[in-house]
Amino acid sequence: MTPFSILDLSLITEGGDVAGALRRSRDLAQHAEALGFDRYWVAEHHAMPGIASAATSVLMGYLAEGTRKIRIGAGGIMLPNHAPLVIAEQFGTLAALYPGRIDLGLGRAPGSDQVTARALRRRMDRQDDFPQDVLELLHYFEPPVPGQAVVATPGAGSDIPVWLLGSSLYSAQLAAAMGLPFAFASHFAPQMMDEAIALYRHRFQPSARLAQPHVMLSANIIAADTPAEAARLVTSLQMYFVALRRGRPRAFPAPVDPESLHWTDVERGLLDSVLSCCWAGDPTHIASSLRTFIARYRPDELLVAAPIYDHAARRHSIGLTAALREAL
Repeated sequence: MTPFSILDLSLITEGGDVAGALRRSRDLAQHAEALGFDRYWVAEHHAMPGIASAATSVLMGYLAEGTRKIRIGAGGIMLPNHAPLVIAEQFGTLAALYPGRIDLGLGRAPGSDQVTARALRRRMDRQDDFPQDVLELLHYFEPPVPGQAVVATPGAGSDIPVWLLGSSLYSAQLAAAMGLPFAFASHFAPQMMDEAIALYRHRFQPSARLAQPHVMLSANIIAADTPAEAARLVTSLQMYFVALRRGRPRAFPAPVDPESLHWTDVERGLLDSVLSCCWAGDPTHIASSLRTFIARYRPDELLVAAPIYDHAARRHSIGLTAALREAL
């Protein structure tokens, strides 16, 4: 059975606030644990009015404290925003507090716009340093050796799975060369998925961390009891994406009647492209889409995002997805 996990951006909904978003994330992590999901990942984004997971490692601690066994991870930490030593210390701390439960996914994008990236003291040319930064971080997690100049405390000797994340051939090649598991961001940037997966699997070099290639693919799954309800729920994600691409990010909007939305040809093309790995429907429709997707791409794991405005509807969607996982 393909393992299923959850990706959560701690959505700040219209009319809501950060505290409410974080409490809902904790409740959803507990729900996912009870349903048997393998991992619960949150992602680093900055200055986004609809996302509350900017301080990713802090949020991970809150989620881990509220759960017992589900793995809690970053999907991901945007490493060029940080010194590798700082991330080693943060995740070493989490691993010490919650042993055997912490995952670290690494990305190279800013997780923000250019102005915010500068406010993070990020040098945009540092993306070229990403491979070296990853190697430095991996080194900090190794057991220290005599005479080692800098030892991550906490961090040294921590057993933390490290993933590379991305939506491009660059990240696929780097993950293959380093012998690391690879998570592709197909839930919002699926355009290069086929080529990236094939490249990663073909070029994979075994490492001390991983003996064979391991691919996680992400998808938005918005499941409801009826197709009409799912079509209404997915309008929140559609409006959110269009606002984002217009350069006007917003809090996550309440759903509307789909017939009330009149997209331009450009907007419709955008949604068809970025949301081609988004399935909204009743369990029969979702099951058919999942079977086709898994048979075609053979993911080792599936990372499910459920961007739904109403928390009860989101819990229900994840419950329906868990039941489908068992059926598949």
